[in-house]
Amino acid sequence: MTLVCDPRAGGSGAASLPAERDRFGGVLPHPEALAADPGDFARQLGAAMDQWRQEGLRLVWLQVPITRAALVPVAVAAGFRYHHAADDYVMMTCRLVASAFIPAHASHYIGAGGVVLTPADELLVVAEKYHGAAGQPLRFKLPGGALHAGEHLVDGVMREVAEETGVLTQFEALLCFRHWHGYRFGKSDIYFICRLRPLTRDIVVQEDEIAACRWMPVQDYLADPLVSAFNRQVVQVALTHVGVVPVTVDGYGDAARYEFFMPPAIDPAVAAATGTG
Repeated sequence: MTLVCDPRAGGSGAASLPAERDRFGGVLPHPEALAADPGDFARQLGAAMDQWRQEGLRLVWLQVPITRAALVPVAVAAGFRYHHAADDYVMMTCRLVASAFIPAHASHYIGAGGVVLTPADELLVVAEKYHGAAGQPLRFKLPGGALHAGEHLVDGVMREVAEETGVLTQFEALLCFRHWHGYRFGKSDIYFICRLRPLTRDIVVQEDEIAACRWMPVQDYLADPLVSAFNRQVVQVALTHVGVVPVTVDGYGDAARYEFFMPPAIDPAVAAATGTG
């Protein structure tokens, strides 16, 4: 069912509500301008809704700070619905016209794991503390985890490996990724696998999450029947393929915002050794 906002929560005499407008006919009131008292807010919102409808706007985005949580029922009564939430606010939306398009909120988690290999073909592996039943053999996997908001893939995978194992690494290449639906809270998950070069060897286990961490001969890992098919296959990919590497692209000057990966220029010797030529 498509919902359209009902502005009857207040009259035109309420105080004005400053807002930003976008090129799609949407409007976002300034969160700090929302009246703290629910009754005052009802009148303020009602007057603003009348005005925005008269101006031909199509959609209202309402960011309610957690310090103004008492305003949420007022917004719901006016026709607003939840869109997404963060630690300190909830974002709500309301159509002023039935055909207004509301883009969906983020649908995926993003994570990364590292294939950390030494020149002697030793592989850095971890066993999670809460994976498997008590008393069962350890199931070793690749270190990794979720990226932080605003974090580059290159930085995130090196951070995760360091946090879980204490080993510092250098990013070499992106090898592959897994796309999984129904991961958590109805969202999907994309998990990137990267090859990393170890800069240190000493292991310091993240005791809250990791039961064991070790350098394991890669052939022993590949032969371990408890290793998942996915982990086994991506380690084989790391041994035989170059992958894609970080590059810069003209026209995208802000390196803090963009990250690109493309195939490297293959040297004939490298192509012969890896079978990628």
